[in-house]
Amino acid sequence: MSADTTTILICTTCRPAGEPSGAPALGDTLLQLTAAVLGGGAPQVRIQSVRCLANCNRGLSAAMRREGAWTYVFGNLEASAEGATALIEGARLLSLSTDGLLPWRGRPEALKRGLIARVPPANWSGEAP
Repeated sequence: MSADTTTILICTTCRPAGEPSGAPALGDTLLQLTAAVLGGGAPQVRIQSVRCLANCNRGLSAAMRREGAWTYVFGNLEASAEGATALIEGARLLSLSTDGLLPWRGRPEALKRGLIARVPPANWSGEAP
């Protein structure tokens, strides 16, 4: 995997509030849809499942990260082709970023509305107080 590859982490345990615990998790549905929409056509985007992003009050949740870049956490996503496409488009934007930030311009609306947090890269030296 190259340094410009962005990984989408999709919470597979996310389910709407009140959803019976035996029902299929919509997070898993979002994972499957994202993999189907991506197909094999974007070498700079990778998809992985994660059991919990601890964002249960704002699920469906996903994160995206890239080496040397900020990590982004999103919530209130939809288990739909549109939700999957938004994640893939965002990951492509992050993989092309020269400053390690996900640009606002061109970012899918779901990723503007659903932004929960952004976390600096591990090698970030911080800002002076």
